[in-house]
Amino acid sequence: MTDHDLVKPDIRKANDCPPLPVNATMIDRAVYWLGIGLGSGLPRRAPGTWGTVGGLIVAIPLLSLGFIPFLIITLLSCIIGIWICGRTSDLMGGHDDPHIVWDEWAGIWITLLPLSYIGIADGNFWHNISQPFSVAALIMIFILFRFFDIIKPPPIGWADKKVAGGLGIMLDDIIASIMAAAVWVIIYNIIL
Repeated sequence: MTDHDLVKPDIRKANDCPPLPVNATMIDRAVYWLGIGLGSGLPRRAPGTWGTVGGLIVAIPLLSLGFIPFLIITLLSCIIGIWICGRTSDLMGGHDDPHIVWDEWAGIWITLLPLSYIGIADGNFWHNISQPFSVAALIMIFILFRFFDIIKPPPIGWADKKVAGGLGIMLDDIIASIMAAAVWVIIYNIIL
């Protein structure tokens, strides 16, 4: 596979989301909607950011399940995400279209794992999640993940450019989320 095979749409421009082929099966329709984050990746501008917002909104009730269930859901989202992103990319007829945001969903969920681990779900989750610390943590986690996903410092940029298919679509976001989570843990430990 050459670098030419990995050409992606220019995300600096407004892009329409490629339509689902009219002859798509029901499974392909479901995969396509998961791939575009249940519609959160449809905006013409900044679909990755909007997709991350969608993933964060979906994560909040998932966080209420506790750390272990949230960890299992997150790991499964990464594993099946390789197939979801690869198939959605095939349905769109290109590589890593910016409207494919399942990788952002999985990425923000990985970045949220430390917050889940420290016990935000302990006791009354809905009370805890509305506290200033939790709201500030969610905002910081969102910003850190988007920063690493957009800037793509090494090795994120390498994965984005050199790894193809569904794994390539997922891998740069997984690395970005791990880096963002590590920075958040460092900040959390310094502050508290």
